[in-house]
Amino acid sequence: MAKIKVLIVDDSELIRQVLTEIISSAPDLEVVACAVDPIDARDKIKKFNPDVLTLDIEMPKMDGITFLRNLMRLRPMPVVMISTLTEHGAPATLDALEIGAVDYIAKPKGGSWGNLGNYAEVIQEKLRHAAQSNMSARESFTNSISSSVVVSSNDVQSNKAKYRSTKVICIGSSTGGTEAIREVLFEMPINCPPILLAQHIPAAFSASLAERLNKVCAITVREAKAGMPLQPGNAYLAPGDFHLKVIEKNGRLITALDDGEKVNGHKPSVDVLFQSAIACVGKNVVAAILTGMGSDGAGGLKAILDHGGGTFAQDEATSVVWGMPGAAVKLAAAQHVLPLQRIRSGLLQACEI
Repeated sequence: MAKIKVLIVDDSELIRQVLTEIISSAPDLEVVACAVDPIDARDKIKKFNPDVLTLDIEMPKMDGITFLRNLMRLRPMPVVMISTLTEHGAPATLDALEIGAVDYIAKPKGGSWGNLGNYAEVIQEKLRHAAQSNMSARESFTNSISSSVVVSSNDVQSNKAKYRSTKVICIGSSTGGTEAIREVLFEMPINCPPILLAQHIPAAFSASLAERLNKVCAITVREAKAGMPLQPGNAYLAPGDFHLKVIEKNGRLITALDDGEKVNGHKPSVDVLFQSAIACVGKNVVAAILTGMGSDGAGGLKAILDHGGGTFAQDEATSVVWGMPGAAVKLAAAQHVLPLQRIRSGLLQACEI
């Protein structure tokens, strides 16, 4: 079986060396070349025809974001960004995901690249999934949302449909999910039921993602804090270092944060969110699993279905990675398997009176 060909693009000799060692230690991965800047990368892409790139953001001659934008326009291919795991690095990483990068590898805090070997298996898995990702998935979206587009509440007024006040929408996602969530929330009407979101994302990135979503959506999107009452027209994004739950207190549904162990290798975990919603809302939960690696959320979605709730999974054709939704489909947990652009209307219809 042919190995997955990787091109490393980074101006740091240390990073190139560490990544080369990690990637080369996997039997199915091969570093075909290293490039010291985007100009060098351009030539080596033509020469070696790699299956996937790792790309630094800050480089000489041309920054990684500009190069990525050119690459996606001229020769779309799977890219995994080398990202700074800080609030300062979050906007550039989210820009990259918006432009078309599949995933990112987070630099250890303090820049101690010698410790990157501790994450070798994660890095290898990200590259495998990136190489096999569906690069045409986002092109199938009917709502092509540029970062400059903003939807105001005047544009998306309360629609004519009426929704049960007891309904709560829960959404889980991972790889490719930052853009998939935006597709679902974009043009969500301001009278929609409350929405809880569990996206696999680092703590330094979740606040920035919530802020971005809030800018382009008519509904209010915020990073969840403990004790927020669930209100129509509001979406609550799990912080990157806590499980998000919904609980009942004094007759009201509110958000709760859990600093417990990772579940299915993740915190926040989609399964934790789904199970908490079942406990409080039961058959009034309407949930969806969007694109992502792994199987987090599949068991929770099946439990929601078994309790009489509504369940959805993104289809393979529009998923960047059909891991999580695919696992849900295999469990027969999804009542509806829909392209991404139909998930929003499906969720809303399931909440109508």
